[in-house]
Amino acid sequence: MLKSVNPITLALILVFIYPIVKGFVFKFSSKSLKFDIQEMNKSISFIISLLLGIVYGKKLFIQHDTGVYKRLYESIPPNILDYIEGKPFIIYIFIIPAIMMIIYRIALFILNALNSITSYPLLDGIESYLRQKNGFFKSIIGGVFQFPKAISYILFLTLALNIASIFYTNDSFNKYLENSKVYNYVCKTTIIPVTNSNLAKKLPEVINNSFKIVVKESSNSTNITNQAKRTVVYYNGVTLNEGIKSNKQIDNFAKELVAKDKTSKDKAKTLYTWVGKNVEYDYDKAYKVLNNNFQVESGAVPTFETREGICFDYACLYVAMARANDIPVRLVTGQGFNGVSWVSHAWNQIYIAEEDKWINVDPTFYKGGNYFNSKRFDLDHKDANIAGEW
Repeated sequence: MLKSVNPITLALILVFIYPIVKGFVFKFSSKSLKFDIQEMNKSISFIISLLLGIVYGKKLFIQHDTGVYKRLYESIPPNILDYIEGKPFIIYIFIIPAIMMIIYRIALFILNALNSITSYPLLDGIESYLRQKNGFFKSIIGGVFQFPKAISYILFLTLALNIASIFYTNDSFNKYLENSKVYNYVCKTTIIPVTNSNLAKKLPEVINNSFKIVVKESSNSTNITNQAKRTVVYYNGVTLNEGIKSNKQIDNFAKELVAKDKTSKDKAKTLYTWVGKNVEYDYDKAYKVLNNNFQVESGAVPTFETREGICFDYACLYVAMARANDIPVRLVTGQGFNGVSWVSHAWNQIYIAEEDKWINVDPTFYKGGNYFNSKRFDLDHKDANIAGEW
């Protein structure tokens, strides 16, 4: 029976119920009321520091594209920035915990100060009330007082697993995370909205393994004894050439869209912004593909016409629009981190002639932040494989 229990789910349940059970067993004592309130303040302060530390740490060191965060980021010495950006795990292992510690101290000081003013004068009355209650009532109160600690434990472990899954990309570990309902629930209700709020609110189940590659042997090959069978790769039910196929309407629109842009990089950015902003994620199609139902239209043309699609469709439309403007472009397949686990994904790369280099572009993730040549790209994209280059 225990073998069938997901170890991630089991660990999360245990860390949640442990402080509650402990509080129930040892009961609530009126003599330790002040101590228990202080302990509860520590748990609440930790929850506050955990959430706010992630928010402001990411805004400053990962997003840093607007307002005061941009100015603060630019004020950091370049050599330090280069070192941090070259080793992104430092942000999660050292910088964010340091920010959390500062916020924790501030929050705990405020809560203790408020309690000393408002709560402590009432403690004598509460103690007198508790002395009259039986042991079971005190056990219940003991468990209730440990609830904030239980919340802080499960949030901390979920966040630790979430961060670990970004850097430790073991397939078995990733599968356990993907299949743990408790982990997914806590991530989607708390961790993701905090760590990546825009993406979580607008594309809560973006990608979700809804990108399938199937390799088949062509039945049209002749003289098989002298010629190896040709393999045909299907992406969500269509070949790559079918997926990126364009038409005059797309080509003319793409050219008009970037008519005022002078450089290939500016044109590529304009196309990225348009595709990301105007194409909506098609959840119904994602679920169909997830269940191996390929009776759906995929590729640039249907995506442009319906303004809906999934990651492969976004990437195909971007290829078609880039080709219309003679911008060298690639369609890349690999894995993307959807905030919970690593799943199959597709994105693009663009060749910038002025800089003589290829840059990453992910129009599917547009609503989640800047994914045009962003330095945080490598944090949630991996195993890049160039499916096609034009």
